[in-house]
Amino acid sequence: MRHSCAPFWLLIFYLVAAISCCAQDREDEIVANLAGGQVIVHVAKDAIVFAAIDHPVERNSIPPRVLALDSTHIAVLFGASEWRIPSDPKPVRLDRNFQRIAAKDPRYQSAPGEAEPDLETIGVAFLEKLRPLVGQLHHKLDFSPDEPIFQVVIIGYAPNDYGPEVWVAEYRIEQEQIATRGDYWQTRILRPRFTQLYPPEKHAPRTIVESRYPPDVKGSTLIELIQSNDPRITHLGSSEPRFAKVLEDINRGQAQKAPPVDSADFMRAVLPLVAGDASFVLGTMDERRGFEWMVPPDEPVEKAQEDKNRPPDAPTLRRKPKP
Repeated sequence: MRHSCAPFWLLIFYLVAAISCCAQDREDEIVANLAGGQVIVHVAKDAIVFAAIDHPVERNSIPPRVLALDSTHIAVLFGASEWRIPSDPKPVRLDRNFQRIAAKDPRYQSAPGEAEPDLETIGVAFLEKLRPLVGQLHHKLDFSPDEPIFQVVIIGYAPNDYGPEVWVAEYRIEQEQIATRGDYWQTRILRPRFTQLYPPEKHAPRTIVESRYPPDVKGSTLIELIQSNDPRITHLGSSEPRFAKVLEDINRGQAQKAPPVDSADFMRAVLPLVAGDASFVLGTMDERRGFEWMVPPDEPVEKAQEDKNRPPDAPTLRRKPKP
């Protein structure tokens, strides 16, 4: 994880405080509601098991929200995923009315190796939803420009039989003071940075992966608990032979060989140990059957609108996972 000169929690304080201060000084100033927490992903045999745990970053935090992007991908949204204008009682939610764009926008060409074209279309779609919202922030936000204001964890299956994948897209902002207007700042959202969490590089162990927002969320990761032989987890293995086999595959760096049903049941059993009193959701993604809930959220999940203009043979540059 990167470390900036100021702790990430300080970023959250400044972001909320600055936006709230603006709301008092200017009519209809926009306010961002933030989601914090962690995503845990276990790529098992013929299925992906994922969980999202809610760790509020402020008193009025919203939970991480899950969006079904298409038949083979879901997204978990963190950070400023909900925005409110005081004059409008209905919030703007980035998990609603999402539609993938048909072709890659030439204004947002990525550097080689940074993002695959079809993932870039997802990234740009969120970027276009954020642009008019972030553009209404006119108060100076004193935090590191390297910290994301919004983060998306993309989980699913790449096209053309390239297999399971997990990506993190991070959105940062930059500000410029408008000298002719006093303490007035122009805020701009930057194109997303993509990080691939899965599949790993050749010969690297295939194990459980995790992403957090903010990055300094306290507590051990699930893989750290497993590898340290946490007694609560070893007890699960000793009391259930199916779980013992899942743990064996994970410890051998061959988590992708674990049976899907056993892996999903194991995650359901272990999540309360990781989450504690925090709320969580749990689901599975199968390349043929699609996305299903095991522990659903309190509110329904909205599916992305199908884009009929997107060609079925849209190109991709993903490298095929190596055995």
